[in-house]
This record gives sequence, structure tokens and C-alpha cells, in this order.
Amino acid sequence: MTISDRVRIKDVRVLSDGWTTLKSTTFDYRRANGEWQTQKRETYERDNAAAILPYNRAARSVILVRQFRLPAFIRGYDDLLIEAAAGVLDNAEPEARIRAEAEEETGYRLHDVHKVFEAFMSPGAITEKLHFFVAEYEPHMRVSDGGGLEHEGEDIEVLELGIDEALAMIADGRIIDGKAIMLLQYAALHVFR
Repeated sequence: MTISDRVRIKDVRVLSDGWTTLKSTTFDYRRANGEWQTQKRETYERDNAAAILPYNRAARSVILVRQFRLPAFIRGYDDLLIEAAAGVLDNAEPEARIRAEAEEETGYRLHDVHKVFEAFMSPGAITEKLHFFVAEYEPHMRVSDGGGLEHEGEDIEVLELGIDEALAMIADGRIIDGKAIMLLQYAALHVFR
């Protein structure tokens, strides 16, 4: 039996269709014991996205970005969030989109981009799946100051940090972005061993 055999969608209502689409779905779910249960959930229908961690093995450094995030602020985080550069795919292939996003946000034109994994970051409420990448960078690959696109409301600061400092920032709570944490841990295990 597949999950499709255990789910019957009964009703889907669009609650909001702005920056993302918020839907309310009523469905029947067949529990492990065979009984059907009616449930109701709200989901944010969000396009898939990609995130990247540029690294320089020789310098033992990484590139991250810092920016304002309203949801973190509303939740009481009174600082700019340090993150991995990322963006919504907008119907592009993940690798093509992350190359463009990295250049927009960090100013680096990256060459050998490598996909390392995929993950649903908040599968209880958001449909978005993230594609995670790493790429080696060199100083000569910087083609602009980065900073994002002003017309998209982006006001991004580019950070070049040593890998040890970045890992310490996870431990002391200065880095709390899940994308950055996952990519920094990947780098610690596979790039900077």
C-alpha cells in the first residue's frame, strides 16, 4: 500500500494567494491500524528552492549572507539573520538558479557547483523542498558587491568567515538558519576534514 492509497482529499480552499499560497485541506487518512480519520491542515504552497555554501579550502573560509527576515523578527529574533545564500527556483533547474542566486547575493560567479542533498525544511506546513549545493570560490571570482536585488526588497551583507568561526557561531547561537547550519556541518565533515 502506498501513501496515495491512504489519503483521500475531500476539500481544498485557498485562504490567501499573495507572496505564497496558503491552502486549507480537509482529507481522510487511513491510519496504521486501518481506520480512516478525517484531518484538516493548512499548507503554504511554495516553489522549491536552492541554497549554497561557497568555500575556499586553502583559506579555510566560507561565504554567508546576513539580512533581515520578518518571520524571525516576529518570533523575537532582534538581529539580522546569518544564512546560506538561497533562492526560489522560479521554474529554473536547481543548479542554474543557485548559480544566479549566488552571484546576485554574494557577488561571486561560481564555476563548479556540486549538489550535496535535498531536504524538506518544514514538512508539516510548507511544500518547499530545498536543493543544497557547495562550490569552491577564489577571490578572483568576485564580480560584484552582491547584496541581492533591491526591487525584491533584498538588502544583503556578504560575510566571509573562517570555517571554525562559523561553526562556533552555530554553537553560540549567532547562526540559527537551518540552511546555513546544515551546509556548514556538511563542509566540516566533507570539505575541511
